[in-house]
Amino acid sequence: MIHALDVPRRFASLVKIEHTVFVLPFAYVGAFLAVDGVPSAHDLVWVTVAMVGARSLAMALNRLIDLGIDARNPRTAGRELPAGLLRPWHVVLFCLASLGLFLAAVYQLDPVVLYLWPIPVVGFVVYPYLKRYTWLCHLWLGVLVGLAPMAAWVAITGELPWEAWMVGAAVATWVAGFDLLYSLLDAEVDRAQGLHSAAVRFGERGVFLGARVLHAATVGLLVAAGLGLPVGPYYWLGVAAVAGLLAYEHTLVRPGDLRRLNAAFFTMNGVISVTFFCFVLADSLAS
Repeated sequence: MIHALDVPRRFASLVKIEHTVFVLPFAYVGAFLAVDGVPSAHDLVWVTVAMVGARSLAMALNRLIDLGIDARNPRTAGRELPAGLLRPWHVVLFCLASLGLFLAAVYQLDPVVLYLWPIPVVGFVVYPYLKRYTWLCHLWLGVLVGLAPMAAWVAITGELPWEAWMVGAAVATWVAGFDLLYSLLDAEVDRAQGLHSAAVRFGERGVFLGARVLHAATVGLLVAAGLGLPVGPYYWLGVAAVAGLLAYEHTLVRPGDLRRLNAAFFTMNGVISVTFFCFVLADSLAS
């Protein structure tokens, strides 16, 4: 039986609310770079609400669609849905509420996003199914998260210059790179279930090579964006910090030794996103 007082905690766990720290700082990066300064409180509040709604919808849909897969995987069988801590209809209602929150925020931002909001929502629905057919699911996830700074940019200015695309692509390669590494945790289970992942398709060494290439691209794309924007030294210090932290992340795990993979995935990626935003914030305040 589900106790009413447990419901909020279980939904927070369902969508891993604490991992919002991965995505939200990069949405703020897009917002601050878009205006070359500090956005209005109105815009920041509604960008935040939109991101919370969108991310909650994405995670809940993923858990709902992957219920059967999660139940057959020892690593994920204890999640709220396969463990029976929440019912599917609970999560359906949560998805509708998250979509409503997202749309409420959309209507408070630049009118152009009234036409663009279906793009991420369709992407959220498609993503869970991709692993059944192709290892490119990791890149798709990267693109979805990479929409965060671009969405904030266009939601505030109504424009999407090439620099915004560079920042979005940087986030996409960053996320795709660490998702490749994370796929190693489920390689044997994915293989047994006939699922597709980079770990199944390319093996451990191929995954490490792909992650390194993608993370090198992340740094290059942030450099490209900076060259087109009126940024100051704090931005460039932020890019250097991202490069250093990514390099350190890759020292935590290596082929044959995945003991610290969770630290690399959760702790370091949270540090990277928050650190880069802090440098962008400092650069905006100094301009």
